[in-house]
Formats: sequence, C-alpha cells, structure tokens
Amino acid sequence: MCSFVAGRGQRTAPARLAEVGAPRLRQRRSPASRGPVNRKTRDGTAMPKRYLCAETVTIPEAGLPLALVPGTVTKRPQASPYDSIAALYDPWSASVTEDVAFYLEEARRSGGPVVELGVGTGRIAVPIAADGIRVLGVDSSRGMLDICARRAALAGVELDLRVGDLRAPPVDERVPLVICPFRSYLHLQTDRERRQALAAARDLLVPDGRLVFDVFTPGADDIDETHDRWLEREAGIWERAVWDTTARTLTLSVRGAETAETTMALAWIDPEEWRALLGESGFEIEECYGWFDRSPFTGGEDTIWVARRSS
Repeated sequence: MCSFVAGRGQRTAPARLAEVGAPRLRQRRSPASRGPVNRKTRDGTAMPKRYLCAETVTIPEAGLPLALVPGTVTKRPQASPYDSIAALYDPWSASVTEDVAFYLEEARRSGGPVVELGVGTGRIAVPIAADGIRVLGVDSSRGMLDICARRAALAGVELDLRVGDLRAPPVDERVPLVICPFRSYLHLQTDRERRQALAAARDLLVPDGRLVFDVFTPGADDIDETHDRWLEREAGIWERAVWDTTARTLTLSVRGAETAETTMALAWIDPEEWRALLGESGFEIEECYGWFDRSPFTGGEDTIWVARRSS
C-alpha cells in the first residue's frame, strides 16, 4: 500500500499538486505512501481500541462483525511509518480508484480465498469481501489495520486481518490468488528483500496459483516536476519526494494540517529486473500490463504483473 502516485497516476482523476506559496498546479500524481491513526473515524465514531496483535486474538467491540485472527508471528513487529499517518491515508489516496475493479476481477477469476499483502485500510479488500470472496489481509501497520477493521464493519463484511511483513506473511493457508496492490513492493529496498517477498508469496499459492501486483518506474518528467518540493497532493495534505536516480530510491515525506511530518523510504527497479526476479523465484509470467484497463505494457512507467506459480 503505497500512496505516492507517479507515472500515469489515476487518469480519470489527476491529483491537484500545489507548491507551497505558489498557485495550484494540475498534474499527474506521483508514486507511494500511506499513513497516523486517530482513535476516531472521519464520521466521528470511535475505532476499536484493540483489534489484533501478533501474539493474541483480541475481540473487537460489540457490533463489529469481524474475523480478526492472529498470525504465526511470535515477536511484535516494529512500528510502521504508516501508523503515524493512518488516519490521513484515505484522504491522501482519495483519487486512486482505477485499480479496484481490476483486482476485484482477478479475485472473481480465482474464486478465492485471496491473500492481500499490504492490505492497508481495506480500499481493495473490502470490495472483494463484499463480493462474497474471503480475504486474508496482511499489513505491518496496526494503525492501518485499525481503520481497515472499521471500514469492513461499516460495509458489513468480514476480513481476516493479520499483522505481518511482506517477506514473511503470517498465513499458513494456501490460496489461488495473492495480490499486492498499489506498489507496496516498492517498500522492499534490495533484491534480497524482493526475492524473500516473492518466495513468500509463492509459498502461499496452490499449484498454478497466481500472484498479481503493480509497481512503477518513475519517468524523468515526474522526477523533475516533484523533486524536493512540497506539493499539495489533496486538499490540506502535502508531500515531498526526494529522488536518487543513481540508487533508484525515493524518500517520501507527507504531512497534514494537524499531522506531523512522516518520512518513508521506497525503491524501484526496471521491468526487466522484475521479470528476471519472478523467473528466479519460481513464477511464470502470464501477463505484464501497462495499465489497469489491461492494455499491454509498451515501455511506460506503470507495470501490472500477473504471474503463475511454476510447478
């Protein structure tokens, strides 16, 4: 769950980016982020005080029809940078919509259950669950899972939510589909970490099961337009992207009107490198799309991968 939206962004709803002290600009979004968690939702209702920790089951407050199941993690995961901006994440990502129908279609095709890695606030998991497909959601941020639980409750659906890492998701079940939407794999900093995450995803799949995820490689225009500038991504939400094109890293900072600045590190690799890593990790590539309308990849910034577990 990455929220900085670079590249084609969301073509139907481009973000409004305004530099501090300058007139608002209208341009495409950049690539990656998430975010703090208040103890209240935007409608003012209280969130569950507890939902899940790595070691124990905790029961949500009365009236929340949720299945929150502990994973197999034995140590409490380190705090995620998204914990500090969880309440900001949904408004920060408000114009990100075009991937939802794509992942829902993939879930229907699989028949479920589905494991979503980087489930975040449930932007994709809840619509899938509302379609009658069981979803196991994994995320490193308790703050994001808190909001995800509330969203599921308000929608009247059940989600199986677990605290865990992309490289070692706490799931023993084998499923026909694993998804990792919204560029969450950009949080992996090295090829070793990417291999660990891909191997972990493969281990979750039944024979011929599929891994579906999206990532991006930033274009020169996006880097030039956003580098080291505070830009207003959504009303009252500001972000700054510091790009290192040699190391291929992005240091992303975000702040809100009443939210302290939070910074996270992201990294990208080229599509051919993803192709090689998938092959090395025991996957056969079925499709590489250039956008969520399933148009073929022709060298743009976004790539959506559909990879089948090899025998």
